[in-house]
Amino acid sequence: MRYLRSCGLLGLCALVVGSSLLAQNRAITIKGSDTMVLLGQRWAEVYMKKNPGVKIQVTGGGSGTGIAALINGTTDICESSRPMKDEEKDSIKEKFGKGPKEIPVAVDGLAIYLHNSNPVTEFSLEQLRDIYTGRLTNWKDVGGKDAKIILYSRENNSGTYAYFKEHVLENKDFHPSAQTLPGTAAVVNAVAKDPKAIGYGGIAYHKGIRTVKVKKDASSPAVEPTMETVLGGTYPISRNLFWYVPEDSNSEVQKLVAWVLSPEGQNIVKDVGYYPLPKTAETSMSGSPKKSAKGKAH
Repeated sequence: MRYLRSCGLLGLCALVVGSSLLAQNRAITIKGSDTMVLLGQRWAEVYMKKNPGVKIQVTGGGSGTGIAALINGTTDICESSRPMKDEEKDSIKEKFGKGPKEIPVAVDGLAIYLHNSNPVTEFSLEQLRDIYTGRLTNWKDVGGKDAKIILYSRENNSGTYAYFKEHVLENKDFHPSAQTLPGTAAVVNAVAKDPKAIGYGGIAYHKGIRTVKVKKDASSPAVEPTMETVLGGTYPISRNLFWYVPEDSNSEVQKLVAWVLSPEGQNIVKDVGYYPLPKTAETSMSGSPKKSAKGKAH
């Protein structure tokens, strides 16, 4: 009996020690923006190869999903393609006593997607607003063929949806005919199959479709979403992409963040198809240093 008790205690001790080790070696969780999920996965792949003892799990679901997970304490890092709202930051502060750290990790030119056969080459922000609010419904109204415009959009928990609504629609409502899809890849796939379609999303996803020039207003030049125009602020719908982490993040999360912001981590941003932060991009661009897109994206 004493032996059984001893075994029981030993088994309990082993369980406690094992649980402790599992806790110490648990994966770093990254959750949020579907726009950023490819970038997060690539960072994770490279970082885990460089640091074999580290495990990183990356999932999407939308910026709103990542922010909710950070508020609930169920993710270590939130990826967001929009800045957190003050009330969201306040919720984290109320629950944990400290607000989150906001860390710009990459820059994006929000791209307008068209089918490869569509002859339209540019839009003004006003034209995009009129298209997505239902004022313009035919491609001939913007220099295209006589055909109905089919709208594709992101779901409302998407940071890209929120950014587009604020900065392009000026907070007007999307037309009810806009078909909402659960990720940027889904939008690209829909547009690639439909000559009458229009969509929007991160520049890194523009494969199998066309992106077009955008101009701030009717009298402004039309601008392509290149690294130089996005980082220089001349492309009118440029934005930062963010990581949000708790103020008291553990050392492994802090090391990962530092690496993502390093030249090596920022080179991966370019490999994926987004644009590195200006301080690391300057060496690969001619001319004087460019200002951050943060001033454009707010």
